Amino acid sequence: MIIRKGNIDDLAGLRRLFADTIINVCRSDYNDEQITVWSSATENIKRWESVLEEQFVLISEEQDQITGFCTLDKGNYIDLLFVHKDYLRQGTAEKLYTAVEQEAIRLNQAALTSDVSKTAKSFFEKMGFIVLKEQTVYVKDIEFINYKMRKTLS
Repeated sequence: MIIRKGNIDDLAGLRRLFADTIINVCRSDYNDEQITVWSSATENIKRWESVLEEQFVLISEEQDQITGFCTLDKGNYIDLLFVHKDYLRQGTAEKLYTAVEQEAIRLNQAALTSDVSKTAKSFFEKMGFIVLKEQTVYVKDIEFINYKMRKTLS
């Protein structure tokens, strides 16, 4: 596995991985309507372009296939962390997260925060995050439960 910085040429691959992961991995935590609405976020091309242009984006690859990605916004907010369904529980998320945390430390950040799905909550807890609060968010008028989480950096 290699980890590299993302660039605009990764746009299609990141969008595809995002939707595929939601559709295939998050089904046990969210219903069909929620999955459809959440995965449709790939349609907002401007949002994805701004992620790649404005955030610190790391991508994991094996044999020229994107296996995961993690983004750091404003040096202290993990905006996106997704791993291909065939690469779960193989250390991909942990390697991506650790590299992003190192970037936050390099930037002298005191803490990391994220709004975390039900599916990802246990991973973030394993990485040392604590739940600040459970929250209800709405995407296209569809209700989702997720968690505002935080980790103090040393």
